[in-house]
Amino acid sequence: MESSSSSSPERVEPRWEGGAAPRALNREDAPAYDYAGFWQRAVAILIDWLLVVVIAMPIIVVTFGADYFSLDPVRRSGDLVIAAIVGAIVVGFWRYCGATPGKLAVGVRIVDAATGAPPTTMRLVIRLLCYFVSALPFYLGFLWAVFDRRKQGWHDKIAGTVVIQEPD
Repeated sequence: MESSSSSSPERVEPRWEGGAAPRALNREDAPAYDYAGFWQRAVAILIDWLLVVVIAMPIIVVTFGADYFSLDPVRRSGDLVIAAIVGAIVVGFWRYCGATPGKLAVGVRIVDAATGAPPTTMRLVIRLLCYFVSALPFYLGFLWAVFDRRKQGWHDKIAGTVVIQEPD
């Protein structure tokens, strides 16, 4: 019989929801998703670029004039500002909607590859910047999604994100 006046402290086992302690997350334990395929993602990016062109071109013409579209580097000085604005809008859509308008139209969204939760803003900024990594070698980083089992492009792999089907 055990005495209640023992000098050693009582050991308390942690209680976990569902009764069992959580296991470490392995690749096998990673959430199972219906990953968005290459062609879905290609259609989504075409929709997004169409929106950018339809919205941005009139603003550029009104702001800089039609001469902006010449090859003169001095007239193209606003390119960096325009790219920064478009990039901020894209990251904003990813952060607050889970997808750009094109991805929303085809029914997919971006999630953290490990947890399935919405990615952090920093992870999304890294994803956007890594588009350059995916694009530089003849767009091979984007085409990688055709062959990858989780349909990730290089930008997804580097940022730790996946593009999944929206649940019905």
